[in-house]
Amino acid sequence: MSELLDLVLRAHGGLDRWGKFNKVTATIVAGGGLLPMKGLEVDPKPLEGTVTIHEENTVITPFGQSDWQMMFAPERVVIQTASGMAVQERLNPRAAFAGHTLNTPWDLLHRAYFNGYARWTYLTTPFLMAMPGFEVAEIAPWQEGAERWRVLRARFPDTIASHSREQDFYFGGDFLLRRHDYCLEIAGGIPVAQYVYDIVEAGGFRFPATRRAYVRGPHLKAIRDLLLISLDLSDFRVMS
Repeated sequence: MSELLDLVLRAHGGLDRWGKFNKVTATIVAGGGLLPMKGLEVDPKPLEGTVTIHEENTVITPFGQSDWQMMFAPERVVIQTASGMAVQERLNPRAAFAGHTLNTPWDLLHRAYFNGYARWTYLTTPFLMAMPGFEVAEIAPWQEGAERWRVLRARFPDTIASHSREQDFYFGGDFLLRRHDYCLEIAGGIPVAQYVYDIVEAGGFRFPATRRAYVRGPHLKAIRDLLLISLDLSDFRVMS
């Protein structure tokens, strides 16, 4: 493990403690321009997302309708009723994005897959970088105004679904997350810079409560007029 990753994990609550839990839950309100570009309405209602810590699974409730929920794993996404009856299902869901660009329409299962892996990535960062199969290295620092942020570049294993195989995570002088860069492979590979704010503590761990993802322009600069995703998170719970 790199020196920086070790400091980052300690600052966010500690890897040993993290390993004693099994799930993270948060209430999420989403917005931004991506879903309208995909022909989908932004749901203004708070949704509850629960992710597993030691493997990649996500449950979002409600989803699509008030009595539906979404269950995600990399190889399968399903929308089902509260009683467990499948309404829609897709196996090998990543393949359904082949040839997509930023403006290609999505159906509800496309959205479910995107929400599933994205929520899992966000609620397990930075601890996911210590999971088997991740390759992590420190790269050149980033100057953000008067602050100098250190950067970890993580290469995700093929078994983990996420935005892109290679992603960059930026950390302030307190070793807490400040920014997260990736390419949105399922939407034509558009580059994204996601800024995070309002760190809160839950169960001894630290999570960003505000996320804003922008199209990333030249020289790694966020284009602030092009907001793709906004996420406001609250009521974090870490559970055994």
